[in-house]
Amino acid sequence: MLFKRFSLGLIWRIGLIIFLSAGLVYCLVQLFQQKDTTIFWLSGLLLFSLIGYRGFDLFHYSNSTNRKLIRFFDAIQYDDFSIKFSSDNTYGKSFQGLNQQFNKVLESFRKIRAENEASLHLVNTIIQNVQTGLLLYDQYGRIELSNSAACRLLGFYRLKNISELKSNHQELAEKLLVTADKHFLYESASGLQVAINIVAIRLGGQIKNLVSLQNIQPELQQKEVEAWQNLTRVLRHEIMNSLTPILSLIGTMKHIVDKELPASANDNGAKGDLQEALQTLESRGIGMINFVDGYRSFTSIPLPSFTEVAIEQLLQRMMNLLQPEMAAVNIAFTIKNDAAHHLINADAEQLSMVFINLIKNAKEALSYTTNASIHIKSYAQNQSVFIEVMDNGPGIEPEALEDIFIPFFTTKENGSGIGLSLSRQIIQQHGGTIKVFSASGKGCRFVVQLKA
Repeated sequence: MLFKRFSLGLIWRIGLIIFLSAGLVYCLVQLFQQKDTTIFWLSGLLLFSLIGYRGFDLFHYSNSTNRKLIRFFDAIQYDDFSIKFSSDNTYGKSFQGLNQQFNKVLESFRKIRAENEASLHLVNTIIQNVQTGLLLYDQYGRIELSNSAACRLLGFYRLKNISELKSNHQELAEKLLVTADKHFLYESASGLQVAINIVAIRLGGQIKNLVSLQNIQPELQQKEVEAWQNLTRVLRHEIMNSLTPILSLIGTMKHIVDKELPASANDNGAKGDLQEALQTLESRGIGMINFVDGYRSFTSIPLPSFTEVAIEQLLQRMMNLLQPEMAAVNIAFTIKNDAAHHLINADAEQLSMVFINLIKNAKEALSYTTNASIHIKSYAQNQSVFIEVMDNGPGIEPEALEDIFIPFFTTKENGSGIGLSLSRQIIQQHGGTIKVFSASGKGCRFVVQLKA
């Protein structure tokens, strides 16, 4: 229907030009026959002008659709869906309908683009907020996508090329560039354990590598704690089951020796020696039971009772509680609380146990240190609160540093090896981590990270 109307308009304009051209020819013939030249000259000029005007009108009319099509396709090519085609009928109702159709198509494109942008924004928000690190890079190592979790795990603010990792993660950078291993575990110099998964995908005719980085250190530590708890529970059960009847028999033997075994002048003190031996066995057996029973807390630590805890109040409580004890042994005890106004969901009593244990360990390590000092520092970073306990003592030997959180491992003469294990278990139940940094002769620093 639209095409029919356009054709009729085109035929009418061509017919009019033909009619005017015929009139012009007639005037020219009359001029050549030398008739009344004035009127024919004027008529010829008028007809020539009209033919020129109608010719321009015909050209503009026939090309109006092409111009609109060019504008329409340019709008699609350059994603400019803001233009509007005026719904006029200057060239007939057919053009009004055509303009309306153009506007409807562009409106559909506008809606599709808005939906795509919304979907892209949603995907980008998800990528930036997932806890798994993501990197997308090409065969030359150019990083095209990285999320905040990846930068946080690798210790960078922003990454543009895989080669930038060589400064802190030489081994990881080499493996990512070679991509021979699709699945592997990586342990950084700071002890961070990351599971790496590499997937090759084709985008735009090019091969890209999508890398996921999953921090598995908390899971490994949790499994380690569970394994030690199970082992401790089994050992405690077996030891208690063995010691209980032994102590019962020792008690029976003591009664027999004391009450039923008569003293003899010829025993040369054998009865007294036997009584002393039985007493020693009983004492050591009771000591062993008390020792084993002391580890019950490691295998049955209660779940935290979460409440809002202010960092300022938590650390100030530590200061008020331990300052007199530190002053008595000439240890400078200071706190720098940069995260004073932050709140965390935690069990205040359990956290207090952790920090008291860390501070008292530091105090014991400073027994032979001049100008001894313990410094506590708190600060907020990457939606986490960090609390550090530092001392200027002799530090921890490198060979002992890796085992310091293992249950029953201790560097103290009378230590049980449970304090730091319990501390790590409590921090893990709070969804946090605890790390130690030390060098022989250069003090020690414990870093506790908790979710803000």
